[in-house]
Amino acid sequence: MRLTVFGATGGIGQEIVRQALAAGHHVTAVVRDPARFTVTGDGLDVFRADLRDPQALRPAVAGRDAVLSGLGARRKADAGVAARLTRSVLAAMEAERTRRLLVVSAAPLGTPAEREPLLDRAMTAVVGSVLKDIYADLRVMEDELARSATDWTAVRPPRLLDKPLTGRYRTVVGGNPRSARMIGRADVAHAMLAMTDDPATVGQGVGVAY
Repeated sequence: MRLTVFGATGGIGQEIVRQALAAGHHVTAVVRDPARFTVTGDGLDVFRADLRDPQALRPAVAGRDAVLSGLGARRKADAGVAARLTRSVLAAMEAERTRRLLVVSAAPLGTPAEREPLLDRAMTAVVGSVLKDIYADLRVMEDELARSATDWTAVRPPRLLDKPLTGRYRTVVGGNPRSARMIGRADVAHAMLAMTDDPATVGQGVGVAY
């Protein structure tokens, strides 16, 4: 497939690029600062752009089979960046009539699992209170997705870890796995690539966790 990756210098974005290249896909990595992007490989194009400018992003999404985004706040002070930059991506995609979009969101935005243990509910509430601005940003982003003309999927992981790819994780379309506490960034990337051509995930939030 011909894929475009936003947030390609981030932990999940870099994993998406690496795994997609290893699978033989052609990948366009969109970055603001190419010096921060160290991934190399056959089938890779690095596209430098101002992510705030939808017109500048149009060549990066034109004719692509799917767009995958790891854009989001890396600290509380960055709250607002996910919605703002995803809005630019959506505008560029709609102008080019590129349909498939997968983004990283967060587990607290999903529907809790049935019979979720009390401890897990309490942990989610505490984290939600601490990171409320980041989650509010992600809710706005998901609202933008729902109003768009794209075939979108919001992938909702819990706490992210730097762990090697395992390929062993749980997914729930429209909700969260029970006791969804953590997952490695490499496995989130793996799940996103697996969902790219899965019609059951279109227009859905998908919980993913170990």
